[in-house]
Amino acid sequence: MLNTTVLLMVVVFLALAFDFINGFHDTANAIATVVSTRALSPRKAIVMSALLNFVGALYKTAVAKTIANDIVSSAIVTQEVVIGALLGAIAWNLVTWYYGIPSSSSHAIIGGVMGAAVLKVGSLGALKWGGIEKVVIALVISPILGALIGLGIMYVLLWLFGSMSPSKVNKNSLRLQILTAGLLSFNHGSNDAQKSMGIITLALLSAGAIANTDVPLWVKLACAAAMALGTASGGWRIIRTMGSKIFKIEPIYGCAAELSASTVIWIATEFGLPVSTTHVVSGAIMGVGATKRLSAVRWSVARQMAVAWVLTIPATALLGAGFYFLASLIV
Repeated sequence: MLNTTVLLMVVVFLALAFDFINGFHDTANAIATVVSTRALSPRKAIVMSALLNFVGALYKTAVAKTIANDIVSSAIVTQEVVIGALLGAIAWNLVTWYYGIPSSSSHAIIGGVMGAAVLKVGSLGALKWGGIEKVVIALVISPILGALIGLGIMYVLLWLFGSMSPSKVNKNSLRLQILTAGLLSFNHGSNDAQKSMGIITLALLSAGAIANTDVPLWVKLACAAAMALGTASGGWRIIRTMGSKIFKIEPIYGCAAELSASTVIWIATEFGLPVSTTHVVSGAIMGVGATKRLSAVRWSVARQMAVAWVLTIPATALLGAGFYFLASLIV
């Protein structure tokens, strides 16, 4: 049997590992378009994204509080539950990264928590359905909003730049895209890093180390650093999928997709809603691609991604439950 302090250290390590993996798994979401259009070199794009992910991660904690409060009751959470949830999410992220499938880290951690908690209690009563409903609605609606806003922004940009020559449009768009990619990196950090903050806060609360779900400063800094380091390691498999396989992106389309995704993620963060950067960016890319022509979007790739998205929560719930069972035997 491991004592509470050791278990808490294991949880913190796994949560930071999840954040690190989230960083390189979701790096592509923020920089795939800026790399594919050659607005920035891969190295410069990753450095910029890592720095802005770090800054963004320190921005707010509303999403972290949602993860800690609204998915399962903190009264039934043990360190084994958190360990099971994290291992389930990490396993899924590594598998989808290996095969270059853009999947949702948000779905993964939420599914992992749900599965581990349900197995511990032995019933679905472990879940806070009101909070889960709110989170799932946000996860479903956000990519649709990304596509619709991307569609609108793209038409506005085409109207603004319509009188310019193609070479001038590309030149101006490449400059603008550095700004929009940076904005997306900041917003990615502000939403995604908070998921690990919420998990660590939940573990600290269940161990009696803190009295409420206010996120300690050291947790903010540690999660921000882990995501930034993960981002700096890159995620080239997913970058290839996001940057070229969905839709052949030109600079002006990249600007529209990044600005659309940033808008949706920023709104979600303000309301404390964890959303999938992967979903939102993918939706935005499809939306801007559809303004060119519907056939420009490779819908077969989009369908494969949609299948992965649908499978993520049930798959990680099963993985989280399985890892919880193993953890309960070991500790």
